[in-house]
Amino acid sequence: MEEKSGAKFPKPKFNIYWIYFIIFIGFIFLQFYDFTPKPEEIDFYRLKTMISDNEVEKIVIVNKEIAEIYLKKDALQQVKYKYIVDKGLTYNFPQFYLTILSIDAFQENLDKIQADFPPDKRVIIKTEVRKDVWGDILSWLLPFIILIAIWIFIFRRMAGGGSGGNQIFNIGKSKAKLFDKESRINVNFNDVAGLDEAKIELQEIVEFLKNPKKYTELGGKIPKGALLIGPPGTGKTLLAKAVAGEANVPFFSISGSDFVEMFVGVGASRVRDLFRQAKEKAPCIVFIDEIDAVGRARGRNPNFGANDERENTLNQLLTEMDGFDSNSGVIILAATNRADMLDKALVRAGRFDRQIHVELPELKEREEIFKVHLRPLKYDPSLDISFLAKQTPGFSGADIANICNEAALIAARKGKKMVEKQDFLDAIDRIIGGLERKNKMITPEEKRIIAFHEAGHATVSWFCEHANPLLKVTIIPRGKSLGAAWYLPEERQISTKEQILDEICSVLGGRAAEEIIFNKVSTGALNDLERVSKQVYAMVAFLGMSEKFGNVSFFDSTGQTDFMFSKPYSEKTAELIDNEVKSIIDEQYHRAKLILTEHIDGLKKLAQLLLEREVIFTEDVESIFGKRPFQKDSSENNSSNNSLETTNNTNSYEQT
Repeated sequence: MEEKSGAKFPKPKFNIYWIYFIIFIGFIFLQFYDFTPKPEEIDFYRLKTMISDNEVEKIVIVNKEIAEIYLKKDALQQVKYKYIVDKGLTYNFPQFYLTILSIDAFQENLDKIQADFPPDKRVIIKTEVRKDVWGDILSWLLPFIILIAIWIFIFRRMAGGGSGGNQIFNIGKSKAKLFDKESRINVNFNDVAGLDEAKIELQEIVEFLKNPKKYTELGGKIPKGALLIGPPGTGKTLLAKAVAGEANVPFFSISGSDFVEMFVGVGASRVRDLFRQAKEKAPCIVFIDEIDAVGRARGRNPNFGANDERENTLNQLLTEMDGFDSNSGVIILAATNRADMLDKALVRAGRFDRQIHVELPELKEREEIFKVHLRPLKYDPSLDISFLAKQTPGFSGADIANICNEAALIAARKGKKMVEKQDFLDAIDRIIGGLERKNKMITPEEKRIIAFHEAGHATVSWFCEHANPLLKVTIIPRGKSLGAAWYLPEERQISTKEQILDEICSVLGGRAAEEIIFNKVSTGALNDLERVSKQVYAMVAFLGMSEKFGNVSFFDSTGQTDFMFSKPYSEKTAELIDNEVKSIIDEQYHRAKLILTEHIDGLKKLAQLLLEREVIFTEDVESIFGKRPFQKDSSENNSSNNSLETTNNTNSYEQT
């Protein structure tokens, strides 16, 4: 593998633990490896021969275990001892050694050998006691060193991952990543498609950081914080990255969960350390992602008097954002998709002054997002991007990015040179419905029930004025569903009672078709019944769309009722709600059966066509029933996203 010219590889980070490790290994090496030449071991009979030949100068008995033998100078000059001299065992070193069991027996044997020797010819015998000081110290310290190393390892793992906050003395330090001139973010507002209103408000913050005099000369103050609120995948974190790329000021990025730790007081300590660093780098921006992890409303968690570390962290955050200390030049950005869970003190004026709502993209914005994510793809030049935007109502920016990636993978799987229109449609189906399972074992009778179920959805929706326009019907299993009817919902901000009732009627069309044709029902309508029940309960209890209840809503947008043990209405009212919900569902179910009975021939033709082709489109339904009585301009077709209405673009026959 050739290295690219000019490529810069990141230098490995210096770690002080490597120095400690090298010193420890060197100490062990020096302890157990002796550089002095080793004497040769001999037995007592050879020693007896050496003494008899008058070759031994002296014998040193070490620790009553080893007898070190020193030869005379003239003996070392003999040829037979040349290999000893070559090893470096000169006159000053013992050339041989002997292991003894008893010093008294050894001394007695030497006396017997030298009994006939004159006193001046006898071998000098000495005794020594040698201590291995470093070995003794190591034998005492090594167990403690091992225990301390294991303790440090466990402590670091418990303290959490990430550098800077996972060491013993840095556990209370902030884990925020700093992006400045050295580590600059290359994302800017040009990389953020759509979200024009959000970009305008954030651009003002960037302009203040670049040119504060423009605003301070008039006496104005820049907002201390901006809270990005919106569903998942809409681009909140991407907007924060764009602000970091545009501002040219230090940018601290941290997640709300990084403040939460198992040790008491650590979260508050990390908040203090974060703001201390931010003040040193001012003017700067601090971005807290998923702030609901630490900013949840106090008192909502039923902890019953226990010490809550999260609340302590939140209190410290509130104090740092608007306390006695001035945080001039420090702007806080935060993102969450659970704004209803946040503490009221956190979102008041003076802390998060601005709340920027980042909603799901509209038709024009989806087209712009597609253009951004299509840049790296090799796609068909004739591809109509506006068509793709119309086919993806209710999709977030993350969903659109996923569609582009899936389309490229599908095209590569088919061996194509470029991504085509059909690849994008297959990717949309893949993301909404799941992967096709053509090898799923389905009996002919089950397949026939599924076909009539999906044909029932298509037929009822065709003759309901406010039902979503039909896109296609399939009985090919995808994910958990065994079949599905695909719709293209309208892009509207509010829904009327008539629109909701028509959608409920079309959803119940599948179960109604089963009962009419087979005189029995199956478990496949579970998904339909779940959606219908939630929608009708929302109509009656939340939206005030029931004649019996009138303009009454039991919905609590603050979420305070989440931890209450009782409902906000009496048992008698709950019974009336249940009866009214059942009445509305029965009424729409009867209506769906009337529509299907009136068009029974078309229903059977449609089901038969489904059994033959497995997938049919709007044109096929139109050829059977004729033009839809309530046809609308296709340019108006998009998606509905009412916060209290469960909307989906498929009616699926679900496997249970």
